[in-house]
Amino acid sequence: MAKIYTTYIVKCKDDSYYTGVTNNLDRRLGEHNSGDFPHTYCFRRRPVVLMFYQEFFDVKEAIAFEKQIKGWARAKKEALIRGDFPALVVLSRSKSKKE
Repeated sequence: MAKIYTTYIVKCKDDSYYTGVTNNLDRRLGEHNSGDFPHTYCFRRRPVVLMFYQEFFDVKEAIAFEKQIKGWARAKKEALIRGDFPALVVLSRSKSKKE
């Protein structure tokens, strides 16, 4: 059986977003909400709620997508969460014109 890697976005209690990669989404969400890891980003922002995930068979692809999302503005992350792909295209064009 092939291993599955998941890139995910959670919304924190303070309305910020956290993006990560895991090979076990249920376990990782439990870790984010458990309070067992006080030095992590999500610790003081619990509870977190899963907003988006995408599965990959290649860990390198999952990590590359995580890095890509982490570079996005909030509006673009929210378009992805909504599944609003036309907005993603527009937001991508807006950024490239500014650069």
